[in-house]
Amino acid sequence: MYKFLIVCFLSVFLFQDGPTMSWDLNNRLEWSDFRGEPKPRNNSVAVTASGITFSYSTKKSNTRLIDYHYNVRADFYPNKSWYLKDRADNNVLNHERLHFDITELHARMFRQRIEKTRFTMNIDAQMNRLHEDINKELEAFQKKYDAETRHSQDLEKQQEWQVKIVEALNKLSRYSS
Repeated sequence: MYKFLIVCFLSVFLFQDGPTMSWDLNNRLEWSDFRGEPKPRNNSVAVTASGITFSYSTKKSNTRLIDYHYNVRADFYPNKSWYLKDRADNNVLNHERLHFDITELHARMFRQRIEKTRFTMNIDAQMNRLHEDINKELEAFQKKYDAETRHSQDLEKQQEWQVKIVEALNKLSRYSS
């Protein structure tokens, strides 16, 4: 179920046991949302477990796709997210929040791609390919974010990323959940 783990990010795909929180602009993550047992590695101070939850249904005839409906969410997994209370500060919290914002950005990109795709009778393969592609992009983007900000330690880069992600979310506001 777990696709990958990097120092400050865990992406969970398809299924997740336990509670989830869907991304909401008016409900920012707080340390109290990080309920998992700390598992420090590589000097990690915190881990944000989030991922894109995706489902769809189709209506087909023998010869054509009649209709489809889909649901895409950016979800946070409190029981898989953790932090070290004695080492975490507001800067680290903001870094972790941005990981979740990046997940929402990719959920919006996914919705946009679905809306722009002309699906055929091969919709299952098409949807799965879109899902796989966006998850690969999300993984690479999260790694780049951690590398460039040095996991929240480069405050100038952290601020640059904050602006970059807010602007990107605003550009895709039409595809918000």
